[in-house]
Amino acid sequence: MNSRCVLCSIILVLVVLTFSLTVRAQVEYTDIEWTELIPADDLAVLLNPPDFLFDIEDQSENDNMESLKGVSSTDAAAKRYQQALESTRIVETFDGKSIRLPGFVVPLETDEKQRVTQFFIVPYFGACLHMPPPPPNQIIFVKSSAGIEVTSLYDAFWFQGVLSIDTTDSLLGKSTYSLQLNKAYIYED
Repeated sequence: MNSRCVLCSIILVLVVLTFSLTVRAQVEYTDIEWTELIPADDLAVLLNPPDFLFDIEDQSENDNMESLKGVSSTDAAAKRYQQALESTRIVETFDGKSIRLPGFVVPLETDEKQRVTQFFIVPYFGACLHMPPPPPNQIIFVKSSAGIEVTSLYDAFWFQGVLSIDTTDSLLGKSTYSLQLNKAYIYED
């Protein structure tokens, strides 16, 4: 084989290798809805809360999980609803999936440049502060050394990354999923 053929073979191998690496680097993200992360039976219960909950005023004396626990000790529907609110059950088919979903940031840690480096992603603004808080299977933990800039907690983001089944406890909540974040950007339709 002459040197010209060897050089052509090397160039061809490099072109094929570069192409395959480029194709592999272009990850396909599946758009998901928050409700897909909840087992179907828990979702059915959460979509049909007990009637007495509609009579509780926001920030009233009864607007807390302890009051719900008191009612659930005597009411089967309230007990099942409370179980769904605290559910750590997950949908295992999402483990290791590359997903994209919208959500809000609940900061847990920031770096010296005020970028949020550890946070929860939640489905709606103020989720960890209001009654009832989302169930753990509706909270996703993220740890990112690069961090993200959050100028307002009212801003919704798109999050892309690989979802894992992983429980994280914090004073602000408990999550049963985590996300290896690849990209976060402001939500736009």
